[in-house]
Amino acid sequence: MLLPTTIVGSYPQPDWLIDRQTLATRPPPRVRAKELWRVAPEFLEQAQDDATLLAIRDQERAGIDIVTDGEMRRESYSNRFATALEGLDIDNPAVVPSRSGKPDLVPRVIGSLRRKYAVEVRDVEFLRRNTDRQIKITVPGPFTMSMQAKDFYYGDEVKVAMAYAACVNEEIKDLVAAGADFVQIDEPYMQARAPQARAFAVEALDRALDGVKVPTAIHLCFGYAALVKNKPPAYAFLTELERSRFDQISIETAQPNLDLAVLEQLPSKKIILGVIDLENHDIETPEVVAARIERALPHISADRIIVAPDCGLKYLPRAVAYGKICAMVAGTKIVRAKLGAVTA
Repeated sequence: MLLPTTIVGSYPQPDWLIDRQTLATRPPPRVRAKELWRVAPEFLEQAQDDATLLAIRDQERAGIDIVTDGEMRRESYSNRFATALEGLDIDNPAVVPSRSGKPDLVPRVIGSLRRKYAVEVRDVEFLRRNTDRQIKITVPGPFTMSMQAKDFYYGDEVKVAMAYAACVNEEIKDLVAAGADFVQIDEPYMQARAPQARAFAVEALDRALDGVKVPTAIHLCFGYAALVKNKPPAYAFLTELERSRFDQISIETAQPNLDLAVLEQLPSKKIILGVIDLENHDIETPEVVAARIERALPHISADRIIVAPDCGLKYLPRAVAYGKICAMVAGTKIVRAKLGAVTA
């Protein structure tokens, strides 16, 4: 299908599942934040399954082509996987500057990083059983996880990133075996730590993708719109990914009004084009969405575009998120029709 639609990863978790007010007033946790869950531990998995079904059905009703599990089982996009690894001390966290410069509690790396078990395989299996559409699962990236930890073992930031990459590679292969059609690696810290990203991020990412046989995506962002209001019109790290193994690059273009001429420097990649502004609760009209898609067409052919929101939807009210993805699908159909494509 021309211009397939997807979401970046997360969908709003229900208020009965998680304390959304507290979630919105604190940075995304790097260590565990079990106090956010409203459901007793013995019922939590069942509740997360029920919430995942809501996320799947909303995406299907809206007409999304490639669905995710909505990340309903996560306190943040990264900490569920990042804190499950051997070699970390998460009970005595260290403090490092966050991407905004504020103190951030992070795991301490105190030993060799190893994956103890498959963290997200059940998530994929559940998603695969409950939809007949193509599915995507997301994992945190090795570079970002290395920036969200304090090393007391390796003594070299490149070695830390490569150790995380080996863990991500094992996880991705298990996710593919469980039925994932697409795997996306989330790497927001490439924008926040661009000098270090230029030094070793692509090598770590390629290690994470070694031997992976399904289409892979990388998501770059300027930070959640609920937490970051003023975004620049250009990425500090983006064109460097042209030499990476990734098939797709997910970027924000709506809220930051990105200069899309940069897409001409990524000729071998498909682009997951963010066309939904998550800074406000106003639901775009389909015509606004169509215009945002069409803004990219002078710089990239339509067959290389996948349509998505700017970033994860988790901080929006569910009704707003659903309205926005419905508008996104409707706007995409407008562009397909103009291009002479068959609309579903």
